[in-house]
Amino acid sequence: MKPEAGQLLKSTPLLKGTFFEDALLFIAEHNEKGDTGFVINKLFERRLNELEEFKHSIPFPLYDGGPVDREHLFIVHRRPDIIEEGQPIGKGLYLGGKFKQVEEGINNGTLSTADVRIFIGYCGWNKKELDEEIAEGSWQEAQNELPLFSDIADPVPLHTAGL
Repeated sequence: MKPEAGQLLKSTPLLKGTFFEDALLFIAEHNEKGDTGFVINKLFERRLNELEEFKHSIPFPLYDGGPVDREHLFIVHRRPDIIEEGQPIGKGLYLGGKFKQVEEGINNGTLSTADVRIFIGYCGWNKKELDEEIAEGSWQEAQNELPLFSDIADPVPLHTAGL
């Protein structure tokens, strides 16, 4: 199995004791430079409105997307009609865009967890690194896909999702 954009992977017991223990990983980009993804089943301990620069926002879940660049927020969405400048990543999903539009959409109720996921940090691999981790058995393709977007704000633990 080779990683590809839009794919969901689940960690195996080989990653027990690491950041990726029980992780469900969404691959957002796969190209000649490597892979970028987000852990989609781990809530961050704070919500958007608990971050100083967004203290006037309504509560909205943040996800612990990965161990890289944890000083920034990253978005994956399916609303290019509301969020401009997102990069298409396949399957009707977009990476990034104007965060001010995300914040406004959340606050005025036009965006929900069914439309956008906000991540603190991301996962990144150099060329062939994720391929090697898959080959060594650290990652498997998720057989029963969990939706990246749902009206349920809380993630489903892997052990109860049948994965």
